[in-house]
Amino acid sequence: MTGLEIAIIAVAIVAASALQASIGFGMGMLAAPVIGLIDPTLLPGTVIMLAVLLTAAVALKERSHLDLRGAGWALVGRIPGSLIGAWLVFVLPASGLAWAVAVVVLGGVVMALSGWAPVPNRVSLITAGAASGVMGTATSIGGAPMALIWQRSRGPQLRGTMSAFFLVGSSISLIALAALGTVTPATLQLAAWMVPAVLVGYVLSRFVNRFLNHRRLRMTALAASALGAVLLIGAQLL
Repeated sequence: MTGLEIAIIAVAIVAASALQASIGFGMGMLAAPVIGLIDPTLLPGTVIMLAVLLTAAVALKERSHLDLRGAGWALVGRIPGSLIGAWLVFVLPASGLAWAVAVVVLGGVVMALSGWAPVPNRVSLITAGAASGVMGTATSIGGAPMALIWQRSRGPQLRGTMSAFFLVGSSISLIALAALGTVTPATLQLAAWMVPAVLVGYVLSRFVNRFLNHRRLRMTALAASALGAVLLIGAQLL
């Protein structure tokens, strides 16, 4: 990997971390297509490892606003979903994962723009948690199902609850991937290099929140995610 490619990934990680720390999700949607364009074999392990670090910081900061009951029911579905997702990583080639990332990102964007808002009850939370487990473990992009469920939440509760869920869920996904041998030395190395980028994004999120309201930040994230997915599809076709 060249210095320019590492720099491009670092910029994407800073932006993705700032987004995730601001609204509670979006790191994978923004960073995974960029990493997939450069080296699909680094997915999903790199993004998931960095997500564990970032969600731990946000969950700790917003710990007094957590919806523990809702996160708990969602995690009931996340565990079996993570096992299925890890199996998909094991059996799919790198190009297949790249296509999966692109399709999941575009699907998440479409669902977010549709305005569909399911009621967050026990059944919907478990179902969304399972979908998040499959998508998050296989592609590192598991935010869309949970964002749909908790989209009516705002501010600290949204960030805190999403982060607590993804902290536990991403840890489960990472363990499952490691058990199947899909966490390679290259993913560990890149994740270590990107830790400063995550920290910069986390600090930056505090300033971003002063200038961008929730709607503007959300639309920016969706536009950037869709562009990344389209570029990734183009790279696969070429």
